[in-house]
Amino acid sequence: MPPKRHNAGHVQPLFPARPAISADQCRLYLITPPRIDEPFKWVNTLEATLDAGDVACLQIRLKDLDDDAVARVVDVLRPPAQRAGVAVLLNDRPDLAFETGCDGVHIGQEDGTYAAARKAVGPTGIVGVTCHDSRHLAMEAGDAGADYVAFGAFFPTTTKTAKVRAEIELLEWWHGLFTVPCVAIGGITVENCPPLITAGTDFLAVSAGVWEHPEGPEAAVRAFNRLIAEG
Repeated sequence: MPPKRHNAGHVQPLFPARPAISADQCRLYLITPPRIDEPFKWVNTLEATLDAGDVACLQIRLKDLDDDAVARVVDVLRPPAQRAGVAVLLNDRPDLAFETGCDGVHIGQEDGTYAAARKAVGPTGIVGVTCHDSRHLAMEAGDAGADYVAFGAFFPTTTKTAKVRAEIELLEWWHGLFTVPCVAIGGITVENCPPLITAGTDFLAVSAGVWEHPEGPEAAVRAFNRLIAEG
């Protein structure tokens, strides 16, 4: 197997707010529901969920809100997550991520360039990049200095319209060659995640698989962590 390919531009440790469990340990990456009508009430659900087990990151992903409304929700959700040692990323908006005190941003291919996102969040901010099922896009993002690349969707999802379907072999390929962490995203649940863990993904990005779990989000976090520990 070829040696791991080190990215000279990758200078920021991924999710510095909390140390990794170990060099080879997958971790959970939570994405908020796309709509949170009562953030001051929902934050209690968030805190209980984060207390239920290891969570590396919370991506705040809100749709159909203006900037002020997004900022108000971030102001409620960000502080308790950061106090818990969870890195907080804002979806799509590098400028707003910086203004609201988030740890970084997650950008899609239509959300601007990595360079623009990096400029907005600064040298110590986290920038993750959606790469769908593209090896080329992932290598470009890694070379540019992205803190992680995200592949998916791996499974059918109702959270958003998936443009492509990624194959699990993509995670195996990336894990075997590159040091930049990868995130698996799209329709991930407790039931279907084991092959992703085995393939070497560094993070499982989960939304409905936690918030809509039949036994509740706390039970989902405990179950994900158990499966991750089992490898």
